[in-house]
This record gives sequence, structure tokens and C-alpha cells, in this order.
Amino acid sequence: MLNQISSILLEILQPGDVIGFTFFTGYMSMFAASVFFFMERSEVDGKWRTSLLISGLITMIAAVHYFYMRGVWLETKTSPTEFRYIDWTLTVPLMCVEFYLLIKPYGGKTSTLWRLVGYSVFMLVTGYIGESIDPARTIIWGAISTLGYIGIVYEATMGSVKQVADQSPNPEVAKAVRLLRNFVLIGWGIYPIGYMAMPGGLLGNMGLNLDLIYNIGDAVNKIGFGLVVYGAAVASTKNESAKVLKAVNA
Repeated sequence: MLNQISSILLEILQPGDVIGFTFFTGYMSMFAASVFFFMERSEVDGKWRTSLLISGLITMIAAVHYFYMRGVWLETKTSPTEFRYIDWTLTVPLMCVEFYLLIKPYGGKTSTLWRLVGYSVFMLVTGYIGESIDPARTIIWGAISTLGYIGIVYEATMGSVKQVADQSPNPEVAKAVRLLRNFVLIGWGIYPIGYMAMPGGLLGNMGLNLDLIYNIGDAVNKIGFGLVVYGAAVASTKNESAKVLKAVNA
């Protein structure tokens, strides 16, 4: 009984625990985003519903993992590295799938999808090795991991994702790809800061907390990705409806 009471007390969010606060808010905000994306699927054109489903899955998977990461942090005050990488291994490839789903109706090839997924898995596996398995060579593994990141950026900036989106007759697709690319360029740039904040990293002596950085980055990027897709879906659906109405009245 005393052990159970002690466990409950340890799981209470203490005043001033900023990291614990971000675990709680990350969990609830991503859960709420999932509910929103799932409910809005019926309000958009059919070709956008899979994209919103993926958006909801990304934030739902993250919410479940944040629930467990919150518990690890409150009980041990240590970084839940394994849970975090399990989450990323599932959600980051799905975020890359969003790029493919945007261009699929306009000629996007499955080879593009597999390249994006391959880049993301390579980035995550090598990043995990540097953070958890071989921390003595964190900088080297971080540099190797960056190659996968560069591959994703290339596809969205100059590669097949960009090319197909620009040739699409739907301006919302090109706009969405551009915004998602900006999330990869700017939003995903938060994660290397956290990676370098580890002991042995380039910023390891600056007192930065990698969990705080990672938690903020996850909430911004995963919810932001979904909102970009949602915005494109709503705008595209309205444009298509307007065209149909115009044709009927003509």
C-alpha cells in the first residue's frame, strides 16, 4: 500500500516542472487535434480524406506515446528516449506520406513515397544510435542522420514532390507542399538543437533541456502538418464545389 501511495505521489505534476507541463500539454493538444482531424474528414472532398486520416493518426499515435512519456518523466525525471524514438519511427514516415498523398492524384509515383520513407527511417535509426547506443560518437551519428533529412528536403524543394506539385492544376497542392516543406526546413530544425544539447553534443554544456526542445518541436510540427493539410483540403473542396455550381448554372 505504501508503495502504491508513493507511486501516486511521484506522478503528481510539481510546481515549476516546466518539462512535465509540456508533456501534459503535448499529450492533450495532440489528442484534441486527432479528434478534430477525424471529425473533419466528412467535410472535405473524397481525395483529401486519406490525408486527413493520416494527419489524425500522426497526432493520435503521438498522444498515446506522450501519455507514457509523461509517466516516465514524472516517475524518474529522466528522458523517455525509447518511447520518443518509437513515436518518431511511426509518425515521421507518416508525415512523409503526407507529401506523397498530396501529389498522388496528379501523377505522384510510389517510388517517391518509398524514397521519402527511406530517408526518414535512415534519419531516425542513425539518430537513435547516436543518442542511445553510441553516445560517445553523438556528433558523427548526428552528421550521418542529417543525410536523411537532406534527402527529404531535396524531394520537397527540388525533387519529384516539388515538380509534380508545381505541375498540378490545383494551386492548393503546390501551396500545401510549400508550407509542409517550410515545416521541414524550420520546424524540424528544432530537433537538431535538442540532439546537440545532449551530453557530448555541440551544445551539451549550455544547459539546454532536450526534452523541452523535443516536446515543443513535436507539438508544433505534428499539429502544424495536419493543419496545413486540413487548410488545403478545405480550400480545394470549396474551389471544386464552386466550379461545379458554376457549370450547373451556366
